[in-house]
Amino acid sequence: MTEKSFRIRAKHVRFGCVVTLGLVSFASLPPAHAQWAVYDGANHVQSILIAARELQQIDNQITSLANQAQMLVNQGRNLATLPLSTLSTLQSTVSQTTALLAQAQNIAYSVQSVEQQYQQSYSSVSSGMSDSTLFSQAQTRWQNSVGGFEDALKLQARVVGNIPSDSSAMTQLVSASQNSTGALQAAQAGNQLMALQSRQLSDIQAELAANGRAAELERARQAANEAGAEAQYQHFAQYDAYVPEAVSVPGSGD
Repeated sequence: MTEKSFRIRAKHVRFGCVVTLGLVSFASLPPAHAQWAVYDGANHVQSILIAARELQQIDNQITSLANQAQMLVNQGRNLATLPLSTLSTLQSTVSQTTALLAQAQNIAYSVQSVEQQYQQSYSSVSSGMSDSTLFSQAQTRWQNSVGGFEDALKLQARVVGNIPSDSSAMTQLVSASQNSTGALQAAQAGNQLMALQSRQLSDIQAELAANGRAAELERARQAANEAGAEAQYQHFAQYDAYVPEAVSVPGSGD
């Protein structure tokens, strides 16, 4: 039963009570032809007062039931769930960003991988190495730096590509929050907006990590190249210095 139909029925009940009270009053009057009938006015007044009190109680009960019905309607609105959900889109975007991070070239985002690759190509340079070994390590370091910059650019492209979909989702969620019918819908819209912001923060964190990785790889490459140049110099300095000598050319007359 809706609130409107409940109030209409309450009016009908009130009208019926009034009609009944009138009939009771009319029935209590002495018949016209019984001129000698005894009329008890006090009893008649008492009956009217009792009927009036009963009518007031019924009216109070109807008002109370109407208020309870309105409370139930409001509770139903507050418990209504939000028909819009962006969770699957957010999860898909996070999965794509995670997949890009997992595709890091040469040196992965892993402590064990960093320690192993750094030991092999960056901190093991010595003057006892051959020129071919030094060149091979320098080539590996260069490839790592180039791969790090490429990974950072890919991730930046992914973050920029997420901006249009983020804008659309934000517009929908704000509109859903403003047009919510109850407290639950407003809270759910707010929670989804917070989830969207958290996903955007994770994109920024991933981008900072990729940029930092590329920059650190380049700095490590430069430091290792300096060590390699020093090793090559030490290797070259082991040979005796060249001493110029006089050379006689046949037929020169000397």
